[in-house]
Amino acid sequence: MPEVSIKGAKMPESPIRKLVPFAEIAYKKKKTVYHLNIGQPDIKSPQIAMDAVAHHHLEILAYTRSEGSEPYRTKIAAYYNRNNIMVNASDIIVTTGGSEALLFAMGTIADQGDEIIIPEPFYANYNGFATASGVKIVPVISKIEDNFALPPISEFEKLITPKTKAILICNPGNPTGYLYSKEEIETLAKIVKKHNLFLVADEVYREFTYDGHKHYSILELESMAENGIIIDSVSKRYSMCGARIGCLVSKNKEVIQTALKFAQARLSPPTFAQIASEAALNTPQSYFDEVIVEYKDRRDTVIKLLEAIPGVKVGHPKGAFYCIAELPVEDSDLFAQWLLEEFDVDGETIMVAPAAGFYSSEGVGKNQIRIAYVLHKESLIKAVNILKIALEEYRN
Repeated sequence: MPEVSIKGAKMPESPIRKLVPFAEIAYKKKKTVYHLNIGQPDIKSPQIAMDAVAHHHLEILAYTRSEGSEPYRTKIAAYYNRNNIMVNASDIIVTTGGSEALLFAMGTIADQGDEIIIPEPFYANYNGFATASGVKIVPVISKIEDNFALPPISEFEKLITPKTKAILICNPGNPTGYLYSKEEIETLAKIVKKHNLFLVADEVYREFTYDGHKHYSILELESMAENGIIIDSVSKRYSMCGARIGCLVSKNKEVIQTALKFAQARLSPPTFAQIASEAALNTPQSYFDEVIVEYKDRRDTVIKLLEAIPGVKVGHPKGAFYCIAELPVEDSDLFAQWLLEEFDVDGETIMVAPAAGFYSSEGVGKNQIRIAYVLHKESLIKAVNILKIALEEYRN
C-alpha cells in the first residue's frame, strides 16, 4: 500500500475542528451544542457587502488579477492610510483568507529548515502552516499566571540563530487576547532590524480592543518599511469568515514581487468575495462601535463567570474575542470529547477548543481550553454554567 508523505503525516489536526465528529454524534442525539470552540462571530455581516453581491451586474464570473483587483487594493490602501499605515495598492496582495497570506509569507521569507520565533500560545494553524512550509517554530512561552504577558522581549534575542528568518506575532492575540503595547512593538522592531529579520504581524483583530487600549501596527513605524509584513483578513472585522478574503501587506518590494509568484500559481482570489469585501470597506464606524460594546460585555460576562468556578484560572484579554481558561482536569482533549459524547444538562452541552494545539512546546497547555465569546450573552451564560456543572461531574 502506498504511503502518504512524512510532511502529511506530521501535519497537525486543528484543535478547533478535530472534535467535529463528536459534535455530530451530539447532534444525532438531539443535543443542543453551544459552540465556544470556533471564532465564528454571530454578528451580522454588513448589509452593504451582502447587497453588493446580490445586485452585481457581472455576465461572466472571470478571473481577477493574481494580486487582487486594483480598485479593491486601492480602497484597502485608503483604509490603512486612515489607520496611520501609509501604503499604496502596489504594497498589497489579496489572498484567499489570512491563511493563504501566512502561507505566502512563510514561502517568501523562509526555506526548508529555517526558523520563525513565535510567542505561544498562538493561533493553532501556525503549526500547520509551518509544517506545510517546512519551517521550524521556535516558541517564546508566556504563562496564564502572568496573564500571558510576554517575558522581557530581550528574551527573543536568546533564541535567534543563523536559521532565524522572522518573528511572528498576532496582535491582538488569538487565543489569548493579548494586546502589544507601542513600546513592545518598537522593541521588536529594533531586534529585527539589528539581526536583519522580518517582523510578521497577524493583525486581523485590529478593530477589537477594549478598556481604552489602542492597537499599534508594525507598519506605523517607518523603520519597518523593509522588515515588516502584515497579515490581514475580512473574516473577523466584518464577520465575513466565509468570504475567505485576506491580504499580505509590505513596503518591501522584493517581498511583494516574490509573494506575487505564489499568488500567480493559484491564479486569483475569488471574484464575488472581493466584490463583497470591497463594499464592506464602506461600513460605517457605528457598526464597529456597536460590535466592540457587545464584545466587551460578552468578555466581562464570561471572565466573571469563569472566575467563579472553583479551580479555574482565566486570562484577561485586552483585544480580539478569545480567552484561555485553565481547568482542574488533566487532559482537556479527553474532557472536550466527554462533553460531546457523554454529558448534557437538559439536552444541552458545549464544544470547546483544547488549548494544547495552540502551543508548539510538547505537553504544554494540556489542562487549558480556548473559549471564543462570539455567542449572545444569554447563550454564553448558559454555556459557562454547563461548563461549571460538567467540571463537578467529571471530577467526581
